[in-house]
Amino acid sequence: MTSTLRPADPAAAVTRPGRWLALAVLVLAVLLVAVDATVLGLATPYISEDLAPSGTQLLWIGDVYSFVIAGLLVTMGSLGDRVGRKRILLAGATAFGAISVLNAYAHTPEVMILARALLGVAGATLMPATLALIRNLFHDPRERSLAVGIWGAAASAGAAVGPMLGGFLLEHFWWGSVFLINLPVMAVLVVVGVKLLPESKNPAPGPFDPFSVVLSLVGMVGAVYAVKEAAAHGFAWGTLAAGLLGAAALYGFVRRQLTLPVPLLDMRLFRSRGFSGAVLADLLAVLGLSGLVFFLSQYLQLVQGRRPFEAGLAELPAALGAVAAGLVAGRAARRFSVRAVVAGGLAAVGLALAALTVIGRDTGYPLLGAALLVVGLGAGFAFTVTADVILSSVPRDQAGTASAVSETAYELGAALGIALLGSIVTGVYRDFTGPAGTPPEAHESLGGAVESAARLPADTGAALLDAARQSFVDGLALAAGIGAAVLLAAAVAAWFLLRGQALEGGAGKEQEQGLEAGAGNERDPSPPAPGRAQAP
Repeated sequence: MTSTLRPADPAAAVTRPGRWLALAVLVLAVLLVAVDATVLGLATPYISEDLAPSGTQLLWIGDVYSFVIAGLLVTMGSLGDRVGRKRILLAGATAFGAISVLNAYAHTPEVMILARALLGVAGATLMPATLALIRNLFHDPRERSLAVGIWGAAASAGAAVGPMLGGFLLEHFWWGSVFLINLPVMAVLVVVGVKLLPESKNPAPGPFDPFSVVLSLVGMVGAVYAVKEAAAHGFAWGTLAAGLLGAAALYGFVRRQLTLPVPLLDMRLFRSRGFSGAVLADLLAVLGLSGLVFFLSQYLQLVQGRRPFEAGLAELPAALGAVAAGLVAGRAARRFSVRAVVAGGLAAVGLALAALTVIGRDTGYPLLGAALLVVGLGAGFAFTVTADVILSSVPRDQAGTASAVSETAYELGAALGIALLGSIVTGVYRDFTGPAGTPPEAHESLGGAVESAARLPADTGAALLDAARQSFVDGLALAAGIGAAVLLAAAVAAWFLLRGQALEGGAGKEQEQGLEAGAGNERDPSPPAPGRAQAP
């Protein structure tokens, strides 16, 4: 039987004036997060040269934000359902701007890691709130699909603007300037959001369970840390202890949610095949992509010698493809099917990554640009549709929690991808054989090799850079191959798990709520409320 999402009832069909202006405010948050993520990649070589982190510290700078945000998203999503999504969004935006200053002026690797972790705490408030608000702002399913597409297009536009803006700043200012751009955007979001955004929350949220918060945070951070350390250094006792602690905490968290009358996370959500399939597809896809995303800017700058602004322009096809696909993804899913669009998009990304396994130090831009365009198109189609499925398959009073699960999949996938694929790239890189006199820090990161080569005699420095760059490219090609395999596996999983799923408003489909089939909810218990948008 076709499992679809329940169409809006007459009450829910009431439209809210100003909803598109409210969406524009939410897009600011999306743009900011996307820009912040992309400029970090561009700034990594400069941070590496200035702060001189070890290879492990550099990976922590890249992924600690994802670790923290993955551990707190469910908590913040549930908290937004309780205290108000607008309230938590504006509070998080204020904190995000303030903590960005600490990122900009970090003077040691340790301070930078701490600043990124604190930014993760603030960031965990933003994404669940934006996705939950879309569920309440847009009751018409086709409008909601378009809003999700706009959200996704905004995220992709941020990914396009970020490298170019970051490149300009890095060429004219110090690397900390890429974090200070958060301040004016967040100021506008807070000032305008106070006026335009409607408040929405669960009218009967029940008690908040702090112990569940502790279990979810310890479980997520412990498990992801163990995976990261095992990939980088093997299974030491400390790694095993962290993994066991994380697994035990997650087990305790699930058990507790099943027994609480009002849980922090309603585990019945996962009984919906559409919800679970979309979440799994997102996690696997981001895992497979994150290695490329994290190391591509280093390849463009430190291997091919592009300036930061040029590196940003080189990554533009991926963002343009995602923008174009995101705006028509909902229509495509109704015209064909959810599983065809999601599985097809993920398969396209996998094939594009497979093409990058032949990447070399002098690979021409036509191959790289074409591969990035296909990556953007495939990701834009897949992520926009899975976001719509997740958003529409739950009652409005659980929108914050459901969106938090969605974002947790993204962040966990990113953290695991950077940890696993990043460790592969780093491991391959460290094995290069440099000329006599190569300093140890040259084996820690490619940025370290560039800095070391500048202090060596010309011939020795050139030989060091030649060996280091080739080793880095070998690691990147291997990571692209593994990422391709993960994306193709995600496409297969999506094809089977999303069988029979259809978006609300799909012509010729049996209309019934996806959660109703899995979790036993027969109706949306919350009254019509304003909502808002989110994207991949």
